[in-house]
Amino acid sequence: MTTVRLRHLAQVNPLTPAFDRLSDGDELTFLPMEAVWPGSRLDTTRRRTKASVATGYTRFQDGDVLVPKITPTFEAGRSVLISGLLGGVGTGTTELHVVRPGPQIDPRFLLYAVSTHSFLKLGQAEMYGVAGQQRVPDTFLRDLPVALPPLEEQRRIADFLDAETARMSTLRDSLHRFDRDVRERERAVLATQLNADAHNVWDELPSDWRWTPLMHLTDPLRQIMYGIVLPGPNVPEGVPIVKGGDVAANRLSPKSLNRTTREIEAGYARSRLRGGDLVIAIRGSVGELAVVPDELTGANLTQDAARISVDTSVHARWLRLVLESPVMTHQIQRRVTGATIKGINIWDLKRVLVPTPGKATQVALARTVSRAIQTHEDLRSRVARHERLLAERRQALITAAVIGQFDVSTASGRNITDGVTT
Repeated sequence: MTTVRLRHLAQVNPLTPAFDRLSDGDELTFLPMEAVWPGSRLDTTRRRTKASVATGYTRFQDGDVLVPKITPTFEAGRSVLISGLLGGVGTGTTELHVVRPGPQIDPRFLLYAVSTHSFLKLGQAEMYGVAGQQRVPDTFLRDLPVALPPLEEQRRIADFLDAETARMSTLRDSLHRFDRDVRERERAVLATQLNADAHNVWDELPSDWRWTPLMHLTDPLRQIMYGIVLPGPNVPEGVPIVKGGDVAANRLSPKSLNRTTREIEAGYARSRLRGGDLVIAIRGSVGELAVVPDELTGANLTQDAARISVDTSVHARWLRLVLESPVMTHQIQRRVTGATIKGINIWDLKRVLVPTPGKATQVALARTVSRAIQTHEDLRSRVARHERLLAERRQALITAAVIGQFDVSTASGRNITDGVTT
């Protein structure tokens, strides 16, 4: 087996003449970073006209390997061998490197070569830039040494890994379906305890309940407030900024959030967060909710998220549970507007009616529902753990096959990784 620098096997970030031949009004596939995933999770359904992406975007074509360049997407191993593009041509985020294989390397083998544990570790060591915005340079890819077996062997390795990773993808999809089922059970528990389903509010409230606008359940000194800080250059020691997407992805931790300078944030003090506040996405994934951890006290928001500061007369855990219940999510979704980017007006959010019992009933309901859904939360934690283990096994299998630790013609991926160290 010979070792060859990748620049001798493939073009890195080449020109794409097929794009130039399109007319300005022609549509082509568009890939934002959130659409770039290996396997069946790759989303090639988005479309843009050539004129709208003529500048400032990465260009590629069917058969290219796309390698994310920015942390943490690079470390997550989300490289893809692209196919099925509209007209065979696409554009996307500038945070992608394009690698176009030559005749000496099988495109699928190339994909697996840039998915190995060693490739990701080496690339991580070569990253440059400030924390949270580090990127892998294209020189790393050009100079990458590739252990290159004969083309026929490359194809055997790729065939083997295609079959084994497809089996793992099927298992991962099963885990996702199970997770969705668990979430549905949680919502059913909430609906049962609150005596309402996803489409109907109470015809008649219990005698000690009343309909209360959401704004009357919040701290009168800290009203429901959408964020106003615009995302800008990430500053390692700056103020954490919560986006609606952070809420939807359950990323409310100091390490995972972008930051802005203290000087920029200082002008928006009224939308700052405190530990225990609720944050709700008001654009995109409208209605997604999270509790602000204490370590994010002093953080701020962008315009696609809003702060809900619970009044002391209201049980905070109860309010969070009722806002996550089917009856409330249905109410919120009815007020959503917009076609391309969906959102809810802050005025409408404040006036969402919440079925509200007395404080004692709130406490009792919160305790009952919390116990009821604890089993479901435990199940979801187990699903997340199995997904992590499956991802680790997939990478170990790819690494072992690409570097030639076993003969793929006689091996089974279901047992060969037991002794592999990554």
